[in-house]
Amino acid sequence: MREKRSKVEQAFFALLRAGLWEKEVRLAPFADLDFQAIFDLAEEQSVVGLLAAGIEHVVDGRPAKKNVLQFIGRTVQLEQKNQAMNYFISVLVDKMRDAGIKTLLVKGQGIAQSYERPLWRSCGDVDLFLSDENYERAKAFLTPLAASVEEEYVREKHLGMTIDPWVVELHGSLRMGLPRRINDVLDEIKNETFSCGNVRTWDNDGTQVFMLGKENDAVYVFVHFFNHFYKGGLGLRQICDWCRLLWTYRETMDVKKVESLIRRMRLLSEWKAFAALAVNDLGMPAEAMPMYDNDAKWSRKAERIKAFVLSVGNFGHNRDMSYYGKYPYFVRKCISMGQRVGDLFRHARIFPLDSLRFSFAIMWNGVRSAMRGE
Repeated sequence: MREKRSKVEQAFFALLRAGLWEKEVRLAPFADLDFQAIFDLAEEQSVVGLLAAGIEHVVDGRPAKKNVLQFIGRTVQLEQKNQAMNYFISVLVDKMRDAGIKTLLVKGQGIAQSYERPLWRSCGDVDLFLSDENYERAKAFLTPLAASVEEEYVREKHLGMTIDPWVVELHGSLRMGLPRRINDVLDEIKNETFSCGNVRTWDNDGTQVFMLGKENDAVYVFVHFFNHFYKGGLGLRQICDWCRLLWTYRETMDVKKVESLIRRMRLLSEWKAFAALAVNDLGMPAEAMPMYDNDAKWSRKAERIKAFVLSVGNFGHNRDMSYYGKYPYFVRKCISMGQRVGDLFRHARIFPLDSLRFSFAIMWNGVRSAMRGE
């Protein structure tokens, strides 16, 4: 069984690399492939579109039509959903701009523009990043338009709502449940963005959508998925986003600035470990990966990261979350905390010092959320 799973994983990564970089791939080394298992793995990691693109680059015979119908159908759905979301973002940003509300788009559809086929990337929520003043104005402006509004995380300046039928999240801060040294740098990125105008733009069918400056975005995307790594929900799609962003701006990226920010966060070891995963398994060209180090120790860490990512799935896809519908609030929080503790022990084999340092912040945030009823 393990040998079969290994072959599926090897073929999966071969197709993923082909789709991520639009390069040829051969499937002959993986005879009698279980395409259903490959599709299921792609769904778990939210990279079906990339696998579909990879299948188009198979050069040693086309897979049987019955094996790729699911990929074709899913890709058509992805295109339609992405087009609808892009239109929604265009209308929303224009409405907010007419109301005098300035906003940035983070993650999601902005990152998608770094792909060769943006419409084949699995889309999620619409995340808007705003200054303190515009965050308050956006709340007042958008809340009446929403079909439902979640409870606000006041301290974190985060509010989610559903509008036509998209989930829109307002962020007045980039801070995460990580140590202060990391959040201090994220605060600096926020100040540089809104005080100095360090942004880049995406022409979304005539609507100018602002996003974080490329160096700041590369750091933010990394810290965001690293945060998910410690909170049980990291998937390959998020790492692919990071790779494509770095690749797209490889000739203009200020690598020294990126390294300075990562060093000040004291996340250089973590960056190098994920960089090894990006190069070894995702096919990221080493010369385009800042701070890449081919020392074997980073590859060993990358293998352990990959094992965790494959086991939990994108945003914890593979985790049993049925307890949310079975138990009272505090029981659910205890089960969730137990998962976090288990992850901390597992990650201690990869990043021992960080797991120790992060444990207090993660535990405290969990306790504080429970006390607030969040």
